[in-house]
Amino acid sequence: MISKPHKILKEYWGFDSFRPLQEDIINSVLQGNDTLALLPTGGGKSICFQVPALCKDGLCLVVTPLIALMTDQVESLKKHGIVAVEMHSGMHPREIEMAFEKCADGRAKFLYLSPERLETRKFREMLRGINVTLIAVDEAHCISQWGYDFRPPYLRIADVKDIFPDVPILALTATAVPRVVDDIQLKLEFRKKNVFSKSFVRSNLAYVVSREDDKIKKLLRICNGVKGCGIIYVRNRRLTKEIAELLTFNGIPANFYHAGLEPAIRVARQHDWMQNRTRIIVATNAFGMGIDKPDVRLVIHLDLPDTLEAYYQEAGRVGRDGEKSYAVMLFNNHDIVNSRHHLELAWPEPETIRQVYQALGNFLQLPVGAGKDVSFDFDFEKFSGSYNMKPVTVFSALKILERDGYITLNDAWDSPSRIFFICSKEDLYRYQLENGEADKILRIVLRSYSGVFTDFTRISENEIARRSGIDSPKVKEILLKMQKRGLLEYLPSKNTPQLIFNTERLNHEDISLSKTFYSERKKEAFSMLESTIRYATSETECRSRMLVSYFGEKTPVNCEVCDVCLKRRRNALNQAQLKEIEEMICSFLTEGAHTITAIVSKLARFKENDVLAVLRWLIEEGQVQSEGETVRIL
Repeated sequence: MISKPHKILKEYWGFDSFRPLQEDIINSVLQGNDTLALLPTGGGKSICFQVPALCKDGLCLVVTPLIALMTDQVESLKKHGIVAVEMHSGMHPREIEMAFEKCADGRAKFLYLSPERLETRKFREMLRGINVTLIAVDEAHCISQWGYDFRPPYLRIADVKDIFPDVPILALTATAVPRVVDDIQLKLEFRKKNVFSKSFVRSNLAYVVSREDDKIKKLLRICNGVKGCGIIYVRNRRLTKEIAELLTFNGIPANFYHAGLEPAIRVARQHDWMQNRTRIIVATNAFGMGIDKPDVRLVIHLDLPDTLEAYYQEAGRVGRDGEKSYAVMLFNNHDIVNSRHHLELAWPEPETIRQVYQALGNFLQLPVGAGKDVSFDFDFEKFSGSYNMKPVTVFSALKILERDGYITLNDAWDSPSRIFFICSKEDLYRYQLENGEADKILRIVLRSYSGVFTDFTRISENEIARRSGIDSPKVKEILLKMQKRGLLEYLPSKNTPQLIFNTERLNHEDISLSKTFYSERKKEAFSMLESTIRYATSETECRSRMLVSYFGEKTPVNCEVCDVCLKRRRNALNQAQLKEIEEMICSFLTEGAHTITAIVSKLARFKENDVLAVLRWLIEEGQVQSEGETVRIL
């Protein structure tokens, strides 16, 4: 007999079976257990709360700090015929009110909300009348001050549990060290410890670290040696463009991506890469969240990441289809010095942080004693320029103020244009008769978009302009004019960060930077960086073992495919063996491309790991080329 979770999985997602651990996690939740799920990036975390929520009557609360992913998941559920709503700082008050009405009357199955929403007493009181049957906490590491992305509003999740004491919590994260795993369960007040963790070992993934004075030369060699699509991560926006142009000049189709690009450009570039029209995307860490492209063959870091948590997540975007793939880190001694200096800049002195706080209140024209829970569109560059402050200082000060609970700073996300008619159809008809240009636009809107009288509905001004023959700026002008007449609510698209004051604005002298959230956190940040540097500079330990050990997992064997393992294997061969294996591989490949399995089989009289070690060396030296499991001579 097919279980209810399997029926739901098949009905809504079309899958016949769950991925490893998903079913165990779902069963734990359905048994009413508080559960922590550690599933690496791409492990299917959302299924783990969406399926059990659909098995139950009532509403699932989903807490997540990432507004862009929140919106994507809500839209995805809607496409599957599931009613889901969201609440966050970037929404119109009427949108939030309508979303809550759907929760209160039982229409909605999922309520996605940002953590700061839980900080308002009014919201918590409104929840009391709703039948909540599951609380899902995504990016659960954010609740721990020892996690790499601590967010104080997460600490209020336990308050919701007080309202629903018998409702299970499912906490989900991709990466957490043992200390953070324990802290998550403590802060969420688990009734008993209950952790499901997928192994951090990625057996199809070869980790490679290379100390290079000329990183560009090595980069080109790797991109030519390993075919298939890839991601190159760099630290700043300027480098994304420079590296992409360099790759293109050298015959490698590439483009660049960062948060400062126009939304339409970012969407187009991401789409081109997803469809393999662009082979390599060069990006800051703004790229990759929520992207599940299975056939990524190569992820290269041209700078040292600040933490191994961040590195593991970004490297984890490669090889999700289980095929052979590579995660490469290129660095030199200068990078180590730069990383330490960059982290020093990320911890400005307390007095500097207070000055930034004072300037922030002035910039937003917020009087002392006002502003609690108020959300502002925040232009970071304009703010920095207005007060002649270094952007890195401003950003770092704001992040520390956020960690200490004074503000919440949400990243920019693409908010599409939306409309909602608040007049009667009769009033709208009269307006159409009196306004010819508006009539043309309204006819298209009413034919093209359903639900505009019942809900905020996404629209495209460019599409309306194309079909009406009226240019896009004029379409926006007419919609704004109709809003002033009280006929509709119109929310133009935007892509700006949101800044929220969690308390009333204080005098800057009253900003208290506690030892826990400043001195100890600074020490912890440097400790995390040093772990990354130790990983990069080690020449004796298996890369995979080092990574999984960092996350508290012990493995008794080396991976045999990282640069350290292969170097050890090559060194164990004498020169005659090395030369013989090399010549046999090259001779075999002159007959045509062959799979790695075929090469190993051809050289069966040698140990498999010895053949693989020489083959990898030939790839790194640019003598042969790898495309997934297929290898050809250059």
